Amino acid sequence: MGSRFDITVVAANEEIGYINIDEAVAEIKRIEKLISSWDPDSETALINKNAGIKPVKVSLELFKLIERTKQISEITDGAFDISYSSMDGIWKFDGSMTNMPTKDEIKKSMAKVGYEQIILDSNEQTVFLKQKGMKISFGAIGKGYAADKTKELLVSKQVVAGIINASGDLTTWGTKASGEKWLIGIANPLSKDKIFSWLPIVESSVATSGNYEKFVMFDGKKYTHIIDPRTGYPSQGVNSVSIFSKSAELCDALATAVFIMGKDAGLSLINQLGGTEVILVDSNNKIHKSSGILFDNNP
Repeated sequence: MGSRFDITVVAANEEIGYINIDEAVAEIKRIEKLISSWDPDSETALINKNAGIKPVKVSLELFKLIERTKQISEITDGAFDISYSSMDGIWKFDGSMTNMPTKDEIKKSMAKVGYEQIILDSNEQTVFLKQKGMKISFGAIGKGYAADKTKELLVSKQVVAGIINASGDLTTWGTKASGEKWLIGIANPLSKDKIFSWLPIVESSVATSGNYEKFVMFDGKKYTHIIDPRTGYPSQGVNSVSIFSKSAELCDALATAVFIMGKDAGLSLINQLGGTEVILVDSNNKIHKSSGILFDNNP
């Protein structure tokens, strides 16, 4: 999935542990085959290929995943949208951009974006993208989904405890072999090599969206790689968002959505959702958190 996965399991002995890890790797590869928009043989690629042409019958697993992405789009007012990949890639964060895109270019690139144009037919189990050239991709939810499914598989194989870490989107179950809780370190926004708080996570997941890795600068202003699918412009006002919830899939999607929604709308949404918490660092490196997170605010 273009990401590093680290898999930790607690097992009776090393041999069983490695068998479990091999099973986990096989499950991650299976999901990649399903959701990769780069693999021309995947169901996702087939949906994209038939955009504006005809509905595509898909497996129940993919259908349900797309159904859930549309629900997240609705509760986040479109800040999360798997059709964002229909944008014509006018923002580039590989060092090749020399000018800001024009308003017209941005408007044009947005023409095929819109989760409302992903038509699902539950009777036929089909997915149809209304416009030619429309595309969906699971970049903002796929790693979390893979982490959840891999955990589910290992739990079904009686693996008592472990961590699936998909490049920072991680899910845990059970405890360390010593009986201690798994701890996650929250990085200091001013120096991501330093930890300012350790939080125990029990049967839980966490995902982080941050702007410190990919961005471009124009006229002294920083534009991050996280684009708001509603405007076509990079998000402003937030440096990082960490979401805590039972489901890694939900954490993954909401971390992106809250980053885009901004501090006030994002915190308000999370405070209304049961069993979900957030730590948000704004562009002045001030830390904000939802009502269920208890720790001292000063890094």
